[in-house]
Amino acid sequence: MTDDESAIRNVVATWLAASRTGDIDTVLGLMTDDVLFLTPGQPPFGKDAFARMSSGMKDVHIDGTSDIQEVQVFGDIAYLRNALRIVITMPDGKEVQRSGQTLTILRKEADGKWRLVRDANLVMADSAN
Repeated sequence: MTDDESAIRNVVATWLAASRTGDIDTVLGLMTDDVLFLTPGQPPFGKDAFARMSSGMKDVHIDGTSDIQEVQVFGDIAYLRNALRIVITMPDGKEVQRSGQTLTILRKEADGKWRLVRDANLVMADSAN
C-alpha cells in the first residue's frame, strides 16, 4: 500500500471516528471548501449545507463501518469506492440503519493532506427499518 493510499484510508477512518464523537469541526476539515455531495433524492450540496445539517443533529449519535473496496490515485487526485454502513440513534433511542456504496473523489491539497472534493453517496435506509 502506498503512502497516499494509506493517507486516504485514514481520511475515512478519521471521518467515522469524528462522526461517532460529534466532532463536526474535524469532519469539515476533511473536505475542500468547494466540496460537493451527491445524494439520492436531493440536489447537490456543499460544505455550508453539510455544516448546517450537522448542527441540527447535535443530540443524534452516529456510528458507522466502512469497507473500502478500491482506492486509485492519479497524482493529486484519487477516487475511493466504499461500502458504508451507518447506524443513527435518535435522542429518543430509535435507530435508523443505512447502508450502500459511495464513490468519493479526493484531492491532495497544498498542505499535503487529502480531502474530499466530490462524494456520490448511495447510502439509503435499510429495507428492514
